[in-house]
Amino acid sequence: MDPGRGEWSLYGGFVEENESLDDAANRVLYQLTGLKDIYMKQVGAFGAIDRDPGERVISIAYCALINVKDYDKSLLEEHKVEWVNLDDMPKLYSDHNDMVKKAITLLRRRISSEPLSFNLLPDLFTLTQLQNVYEAILGENIDKRNFRKRIKTIEYIEKTDYIDKITSKRGAALYHFNKEAYMEDPIFKL
Repeated sequence: MDPGRGEWSLYGGFVEENESLDDAANRVLYQLTGLKDIYMKQVGAFGAIDRDPGERVISIAYCALINVKDYDKSLLEEHKVEWVNLDDMPKLYSDHNDMVKKAITLLRRRISSEPLSFNLLPDLFTLTQLQNVYEAILGENIDKRNFRKRIKTIEYIEKTDYIDKITSKRGAALYHFNKEAYMEDPIFKL
């Protein structure tokens, strides 16, 4: 649509009269991916006076953690949407690059204090899989020994009796996220 026709931009939509901002974000995400009930957080409001040359527009940006195996590819094709590697991200329309940067900053800050990575992992996972998610979100390599030492101190990441013999030649221990232990953390008790 004009202005911005032919330019790269983030996918979005308008808030309908009968819905909240969160409901609108969830609706747009569902229309685009076919996914419901996934981790999604508001990134912020973007409302510079001159951000859109057509008229006064205020955008509320959200970020969601989506496992690439889960979304409906036909919906992406229908809406002419593409996934782009952050390292190869083109110049986006208006302040959309700023929205992406702020979303990445938000995720990087929260990965150390919230169990974000479990939204992208199977119920049972190896420490290597967990480390790969951390590295992808942080955008940097992490020392394997220090990572494992730190993870083993987190009470809501529990080792199971199961072994992964499919992706690991020697057989790697499988872990799971204990949601009850996470919610019992004193940080949640008022």
